[in-house]
Amino acid sequence: MKILYFAWLKTKLQMSAETVDWSEERADIDSLVRWMKARGPAFAEIFSDLEVVRIAVNQEYVTENIPLDDGDEIAFFPPVTGG
Repeated sequence: MKILYFAWLKTKLQMSAETVDWSEERADIDSLVRWMKARGPAFAEIFSDLEVVRIAVNQEYVTENIPLDDGDEIAFFPPVTGG
């Protein structure tokens, strides 16, 4: 799975993207977020408040837990405002 980070998440983690293998440990959005939180202090801080993090899977915004597949692209980004 390809994971993308945008805006302040990218800055905080000092990376814009990474690739991780699909596994039962991260088979859906909820388990992926739990796994991310356990990866270290920066990840724990970022994912401690999901009110300030949005998630897209394959460029589609998601608001609920959905299953993930090995080839999915998951993006994490802050809320976007229009103007």
